[in-house]
Amino acid sequence: MTKRRVVVTGLGAVTPLGNDVETTWKAIKEGKSGVGPLTRIDAEQFPAKVAAEVKDFDIEAYIPRKEARKMDRFTHYALAASIMAVKDAGLEITPEIGLRTGVWIGSGIGGMETYEQQFRNFLEKGQRRVSPFFVPMMIPDMAAGQVSIHFGAKAINSCSVTACASGTNSIGDAFKVIERGDADVMITGGAEAPITNMAVAGFCSNTALTLNQDPQTASRPFDANRDGFVIGEGSGIVILEEYEHAVKRGAKIYGEVVGYGSTGDAHHITAPAPEGEGAARAMKQAIDDAGINATEIGYINAHGTSTPYNDLFETKAVKTVFGEHAYNLAMSSTKSMTGHLLGAAGGIEAIFSVLALKEGILPPTMNLETADPECDLDYVANGAREKEITYALSNSLGFGGHNASLLFKKF
Repeated sequence: MTKRRVVVTGLGAVTPLGNDVETTWKAIKEGKSGVGPLTRIDAEQFPAKVAAEVKDFDIEAYIPRKEARKMDRFTHYALAASIMAVKDAGLEITPEIGLRTGVWIGSGIGGMETYEQQFRNFLEKGQRRVSPFFVPMMIPDMAAGQVSIHFGAKAINSCSVTACASGTNSIGDAFKVIERGDADVMITGGAEAPITNMAVAGFCSNTALTLNQDPQTASRPFDANRDGFVIGEGSGIVILEEYEHAVKRGAKIYGEVVGYGSTGDAHHITAPAPEGEGAARAMKQAIDDAGINATEIGYINAHGTSTPYNDLFETKAVKTVFGEHAYNLAMSSTKSMTGHLLGAAGGIEAIFSVLALKEGILPPTMNLETADPECDLDYVANGAREKEITYALSNSLGFGGHNASLLFKKF
């Protein structure tokens, strides 16, 4: 079977750094942080005091209030980012095009806020006060469902739920849908709104969140003093399109998707496999899928969560795959600025990877102040770097042993 080429033609984002791609990317290049005090819930109840919250977002700028009330906040973010991405792509999804347009948007947790609100209603007021929209608002696939309905996208409509790898798995799976010929266009990425009482309580209980109370330095991937991640929220959506389809309609092309790898650790529910073995295999799969040499890759957007185990084992995985070239390529964690958007992380980090290729600017890892002797690669510390590269890899690793890597090529 001949593999069809797949390109990126549209970008959309709602992030802690801004409610569009332009504002977010500008902040990334300037090394600005989207982390602030935890305000969405009562911070006094939790040992973690900071979060990367979306600010000044108004869903009514995109859809009527009546419709918005039937959706959880994670779906609001996904729908807004999708509307931006489709507009950016200059794509008119007619009934004919809709038959060949699919949606694949992942979420790690889904409508946690809706679940908590409705359970409170049930406890305080009884079954009759539970919303009839409770289930369709809560389930993680509803972001994809609502986007499909909004645009009349009638090809495959799916959702990957692979914890923090959800966004990357979704884009990779959507890439394969087009590559094999089952669709011409895919609206894909991730969305998450996990800053809720139960989600934050759970992450605090398993000691995953940072206890650093300084918003500006709390997220510090690869730093010796890192102590956990900063929880974030938002959505990152890309439009993937079959190359000839994009060229025929005169679309602008940001970059090309050329490889995808996805593996399982089969090791532990939260800890990565020893030496990052599963992550290494995912990266190698993506490289082999693209049919290139590992030495051709110039940049890696790391999963880089700012947790002790992840950063160490991802570094080891890179060394396993790239050998001596690991010290020649650049690698950074944009989570130092965005926080960790869980299932949405892979969506926005795919956007950053594509823009790094297009503009020749490598995003920095901020707050890297104290060297960890075991994390000794080039992490583009504390400032963006101008460098022309041909290939960029984006990694996402999730609870449950999910590993996913996407490989992008400069167009």
